[in-house]
Amino acid sequence: MLFALLGLHAVLAASAAPLQRRLGRGVFLVAALAPLSTVAYAAARAGEVLAGRAVTETLAWAPQLGLEATLRLDAFALLMVALVSGIGVCVFVYAAGYFSADAPKLGTFAATLTAFSGAMLGLVLADNLVLLYVFWELTTIASYLLIGYDDRRADARSAALQALLTTTAGGLAMLAGFVLIGEAAGTYALSGIIAAPPSGTTAAVGLALICVGAFAKSAQVPLHTWLPAAMAAPTPVSAYLHSATMVKAGVYLIARLAPAFAVSVAWWRPAVVGVGVATMLVGGYRALRQHDLKLLLAFGTVSQLGFLIALFGAGTPAATFAGAALLLAHGLFKAALFMVVGIVDHSAHTRDLRRLHGLARGLPAAFAVAAIAGASMAGLPPLLGFISKEAAYEAFLHGDLGGLALPGLIGVVAGSVLTFAYTARFLHGGFGVKRAGDDLVGPDVSRPSPGLLGAPALLAAVTVVAGVAPVLVDDLVNRAAAALEPGWTPEPLALWHGFTPALAASLLTIALGAALWLAREPVERLQAALAAPLGADQAYDATVAGTLRGANAVTGVVQPGSLPLYLGVILLVAVLLPLSGLLGTTTPEPPPFAANALQAVIGAVIVVAACATVVARRRFTAVLFVGAAGFGVAAMFVIQGAPDVALTQLLIETLSLILFVLVLRFLPDRFARNRLRGQRAVRAAIALAVGLFVSAFALVAAAARTAPKVSGEFLSRSYAEADGANVVNVILVDFRGLDTLGEITVLLVAALGIAGLVRVGHLEDRRARRFHDDASASATLGGRGTAEEAP
Repeated sequence: MLFALLGLHAVLAASAAPLQRRLGRGVFLVAALAPLSTVAYAAARAGEVLAGRAVTETLAWAPQLGLEATLRLDAFALLMVALVSGIGVCVFVYAAGYFSADAPKLGTFAATLTAFSGAMLGLVLADNLVLLYVFWELTTIASYLLIGYDDRRADARSAALQALLTTTAGGLAMLAGFVLIGEAAGTYALSGIIAAPPSGTTAAVGLALICVGAFAKSAQVPLHTWLPAAMAAPTPVSAYLHSATMVKAGVYLIARLAPAFAVSVAWWRPAVVGVGVATMLVGGYRALRQHDLKLLLAFGTVSQLGFLIALFGAGTPAATFAGAALLLAHGLFKAALFMVVGIVDHSAHTRDLRRLHGLARGLPAAFAVAAIAGASMAGLPPLLGFISKEAAYEAFLHGDLGGLALPGLIGVVAGSVLTFAYTARFLHGGFGVKRAGDDLVGPDVSRPSPGLLGAPALLAAVTVVAGVAPVLVDDLVNRAAAALEPGWTPEPLALWHGFTPALAASLLTIALGAALWLAREPVERLQAALAAPLGADQAYDATVAGTLRGANAVTGVVQPGSLPLYLGVILLVAVLLPLSGLLGTTTPEPPPFAANALQAVIGAVIVVAACATVVARRRFTAVLFVGAAGFGVAAMFVIQGAPDVALTQLLIETLSLILFVLVLRFLPDRFARNRLRGQRAVRAAIALAVGLFVSAFALVAAAARTAPKVSGEFLSRSYAEADGANVVNVILVDFRGLDTLGEITVLLVAALGIAGLVRVGHLEDRRARRFHDDASASATLGGRGTAEEAP
């Protein structure tokens, strides 16, 4: 059924464009059936999954080679599915109200969004590293298309490219890490690697590369700049990609690996927790400087992702539990906040918080949603964000983190203070009353449609209900933590734990956050004074520019436009790389030169033709000698009792000769003489090395067989299974029918190319004759005047 759900996403994605022509914006409601079906299936299987019985489905591709696709739904994957598909349904419904009926490329956008939803679903369900990487890159490609939806805008194109380059580069590093850790573990099954984690240098290097990919995907410093730039995308994309899906992919991977490697790999906790805390602080600091509501939320997302990475990266049971709770809370409040920004943009036609004035009166329902979601983000009771933040403080206060506990606690408290401050900045800037001004957008704005407000209102309601009655999500969060940490003892989510150090840290966070907000004007002046001349954005631009300059320099050296140089490099690489393997093999006994006199004669003809091709000065002569060598090989096939292969060789040689002759018409008659003796010697040495290597390789390969020949299997099955007495025909038509189809396609393409050349040749001849006739007529008339001038 899991594969069927992925298939449903693919079918609806393929059908979105034609459906949009009939349904208009209603195509989003049809596309929502894919995540809605996933939610329904997950709810139906939640009982057994939460009881510890994971649902596993395997699709065998090549079992003999160990190639199979495995999907696994355990409790943590169930939590991710609730975010990916549950919030996905809300985003699709929101998109139906967000876009206008005449919006361009709406069908393509709906198709890409559906494909992205399916790719992210496959990512969180994949239990094979190779399959996980495939879905990982599919989300990258889909996000590139979604961010660059409005390709008429330069900022959208630039943001899409930045996201593509950053996440793809990280993905390539991650792929190398997957290979290293898979080989070290002896399996590519994610569950198998976690159950028996490998150790040693290979595994440590593999983990470091995987972390690079995860950090790039989840926008950790210094690879975070692509996420704020991606705000050029439409609001439904921001609400989906940057709250519940794409940016959570790196968090998901860190969460899977941390319990297995946080203790055994010495650098894991300091590096991962350190990067997470640094990202939380940088994102929160940058959020306080933004005037665009969407950019403010984007840097807030960077900060919250750092918080999640720090929690899951700690790899302790308490931190994993807190991370699972914050993962759910963040998806709910951040998706709702992005949707509210879309409503404000639709109604006020601006997102600049300096111009928005009194929208709490003009958009009371949107303000209520924003206030609830913002309070949850700031960590105020009685909301789910408060409960998850208290759990995080508790994990650093009483978790088994050794010397990392105090620095980690200080970091996350400081980051949470910034979170409170930029949340207040968001709410006041978007909905508060400002000082008088000519360019302010007041409360007399258009009201949003119920369809646009319903999805964020639902998410805000869930945030409130889960905070007031956390028992509703307690089992999901605890079982998700237990799926990552099998030794975790369930601890009930609760709004009130008494007067604890975690509560004191929460109260301190609120007090410092409020003070930071009240001192916003001097803080803004201080930030302006401390603005660094160089930052991550400039570093990205410099990296791209430097890469392009380096590529140009390298291209100027290795791509000078010399075809002989290109061929020489290719041939040398083809010789030197396999030669190291051949040197370690035993020398095979040379076969006899010929089995009979006729073979010797034909072999001599082939050798003479090949040598004559090398010394020929005229191109046409060289082509004839090449054809002679090819026809000699065909004759050798006839002698060996393979007339059908000989016929194929004859056809290929004939077509090649025709093609050569047609091309030679446009080339000089003779080869250019190379007067540099050194170059001639180098070319001769390369040619000799290639010839010797190919001969040696053929001998070694022929003598290396240890298994029975496959020809015996063909002989035994040809008549019994295909009713064919001619084994070659059965192989071509039955056993390797697709290969034959491919060869026929190649011949057809070659024939079409030759026909095109012939037609071009005829056209060139006709143009040449017409030009010659016109020139002759002009010369004749020039000598005796025009027809009108004649007496």
